[in-house]
Amino acid sequence: MKALLCIFLLVACASAHSIFQKLSVDGVDQGQLKGIRAPSSDYPLQDVGDAAFACNKDLKFKDDTVISVPAGAKVGAWWGHVIGGAQSTNDHDNPIAASHKGPIMVYLAKVDNAATAGTTHLKWFKVAEQGLNGGKWAVDSMIANNGWHYFTMPSCVAPGDYLMRVELIALHGANKQGQAQFYMECAQIRVTGSGTNNGANHVEFPGAYKASDPGILVNIYDNSGNPNGGGRPYVIPGPRPISC
Repeated sequence: MKALLCIFLLVACASAHSIFQKLSVDGVDQGQLKGIRAPSSDYPLQDVGDAAFACNKDLKFKDDTVISVPAGAKVGAWWGHVIGGAQSTNDHDNPIAASHKGPIMVYLAKVDNAATAGTTHLKWFKVAEQGLNGGKWAVDSMIANNGWHYFTMPSCVAPGDYLMRVELIALHGANKQGQAQFYMECAQIRVTGSGTNNGANHVEFPGAYKASDPGILVNIYDNSGNPNGGGRPYVIPGPRPISC
């Protein structure tokens, strides 16, 4: 049983990755790769100290679009196995392999101009997170929503330009240090409204996580091999989201 699981996970690791590549705002699709900084590769980062840990590396797609997001809006982040979605007809690993259980988080970093801002030494704060609830992972909900992960932009976020970092952590191999898989891309957004909250518990990427953090070095399986946390609470990495 254990050998079969290991073989399955090795196959999944080789072929079942994902890329955040589209945004929706209050149900309106903003367009493929519009305002999204993305690589062509769907491979994860696994070193929490990687210099590109903020918005990913080898970015091939970037435009000047800045997406308007009203504070309080329902925002959707769309994930696909490769750029465009499915890698082939009947791609069972689109948007990501079902084995890749884990949380999804959203961070903001205030910038002067979202279209041109760099990604080093930014101060990030978390606005949303979803982990494990009743045996169901955030990734499970995203797959059920055909690649869409939804959250509400907090109504109190101060207006202005931000980079919005959407991150998925796949934990199927995370019982060994350095084997958690981090998928992240950044969207260029402009928050509108009358909020006054500029964030709290700011962190930098890299630097926010340690490879030994309990939500990164973790065994998500019970004694029967089910990825439900074994009845143990899951601790989502990073600070908690702001509250309004």
